[in-house]
Amino acid sequence: MSALVDKSPSQPLPALSRLADTARGYAEARSSANTRKAYASDWAQFARWCRRKGLDVREPNAEVVGLYLAAAASGDGIAKAAVSTLERRLAAITTTYRSLGSPLSRQDRHILDVMAGIRRTHARPPRQKEALFAEDILAMCATLPSDLRGFRDRAILLLGFAGGLRRSEITGLDCSEGQTQDSGGWIEILTEGALLTIRGKTGWRQVEIGRGSSERSCPVHALETWLKLGRISHGPVFRRVLRKNSGVGPDRLDDKHVARLVQSTALKAAVRADLPERQRKALFAGHSLRAGLASSAGVDETDVQRQLGHASAEMTRRYQRRRDRFRINLTQAAGL
Repeated sequence: MSALVDKSPSQPLPALSRLADTARGYAEARSSANTRKAYASDWAQFARWCRRKGLDVREPNAEVVGLYLAAAASGDGIAKAAVSTLERRLAAITTTYRSLGSPLSRQDRHILDVMAGIRRTHARPPRQKEALFAEDILAMCATLPSDLRGFRDRAILLLGFAGGLRRSEITGLDCSEGQTQDSGGWIEILTEGALLTIRGKTGWRQVEIGRGSSERSCPVHALETWLKLGRISHGPVFRRVLRKNSGVGPDRLDDKHVARLVQSTALKAAVRADLPERQRKALFAGHSLRAGLASSAGVDETDVQRQLGHASAEMTRRYQRRRDRFRINLTQAAGL
């Protein structure tokens, strides 16, 4: 009978410990690295505010969260934040509490009513980045030097524009499938062009990038040139260039480089030269590449939607800056 007695150890078995580690890894993978980084920063700021007010951040309290949101929206003792920023901070706070095993409902009236009032009082139309078009991209590429760093950045601009890629999708690419743990996708270069398999916000998708009309404007040729000169055949496609263009490092390029690259080359190429330099710089970022493709590609809207990886046509239309504006004149169509 003694053999039937439960002899479960007080400490978890090694196999269960491994499964626990695996489960934690899957739980972390539910969101992107950038989202986790932003949430950690938002939670840290909320915790600092609670400490200054003598409040215990470990105890979830909807009224406290409501007071924090009101303070951040009004700038009362804390830097004033936009509505979109507050939405993200609220998501960070509730997500963190849930991860700690103490869920906090966003539907509590102390949160729900405060956020509704903040949206009604402070909400503004979204500030969209300026779209960059083909002629802008070519002018920007022309400002880059003919060295290793220049060839890399030229490939980033052309590939990002032709593929309508997010900056994280550009820098997340690997040379082939399954080469790195932090991969966001991989490339396959074919005779007709490049096929990109990308893990985006809405799941996996394939992006076809055909060859351009000339080597000067061809994103696939730019990509091939960078890979050849950088001697890259395994791991991250876009990497840091060593000092004095002496070679290519092993580390993946940070996605913020794409935003800085777009801004700096747009300024050098005198894009929107009718505006002051400070204002021009604020107009452009990584999303300018996606908006440019959505606005300039004269193809069916569903093709653009599929290329950008949008879940709805409405989201694709938000990226269109020029093509559809006043295409249909309802005023005249109504008889005026």
